[in-house]
Amino acid sequence: MVQAQTLVLTGAETQGSLMRGKLPPGSQVWLNDQPIDTLADGSFAFGFGRDAALTHTLRWTLPTGEQQSHEISLSAREYPTQRIEGVPQAMVTPPKSVLERIKNDNWMVAKARKTNSDLRDFTVDFIWPAEGPITGVYGSQRVFNGVPKRPHFGVDVGAPTGTDVVAPAGGTITLAHADLYYSGGTIIIDHGLGVNSTFLHLSQLNVSVGDRVEQGQKIGEIGATGRATGPHLDWRINWFNVRLDPALLVPAR
Repeated sequence: MVQAQTLVLTGAETQGSLMRGKLPPGSQVWLNDQPIDTLADGSFAFGFGRDAALTHTLRWTLPTGEQQSHEISLSAREYPTQRIEGVPQAMVTPPKSVLERIKNDNWMVAKARKTNSDLRDFTVDFIWPAEGPITGVYGSQRVFNGVPKRPHFGVDVGAPTGTDVVAPAGGTITLAHADLYYSGGTIIIDHGLGVNSTFLHLSQLNVSVGDRVEQGQKIGEIGATGRATGPHLDWRINWFNVRLDPALLVPAR
């Protein structure tokens, strides 16, 4: 935790981290000269992607007009390579017949992640959404059937189909779709100010768009839908379109 003058800032100062801060109500905040939204109580959030630059400046103006700043120095991370065999070839190199479907899927997900509400659920301590061993980590380079693909941007929890998935923090459901091409059964929860959780490969969805959910509430069940070689939950955290590491928000396993 950083306490610099009037600023309280929490989060791991490393690539992939969600940072959460608080200033006196009415303060204005900028990250690298880009404005950051704040709640009425002065809470705010921002995040650093997988390969983010290592130095950043957080600047704010207090309600009195006084200007202050804090330099953030991130630690660099190294990411493993994960090789996965036995993936259906259509999920590695999709046929042209499904490209329009994939484009539409991506549009729906992007729209949900643009949500910028005044919910403050992002301020709580997150919990794991499912029980089970960790089978995949954030940032790893994925190689499917020998073909290098984009890095993995979530944390995978292996468990049998039907295992409960719960909300790691409260929020509002902004996407609930039973069959996206790559991610299968997919749910997105808005936690406020652009912070959102995504849950992939679900076998069952227990929520609908617009539902309010509380931390620990069941939202679905683990499955192997979409591009998956076995049942597991792929849990992701975003700050708008910045992909973050969920494991930095929960107790280590």
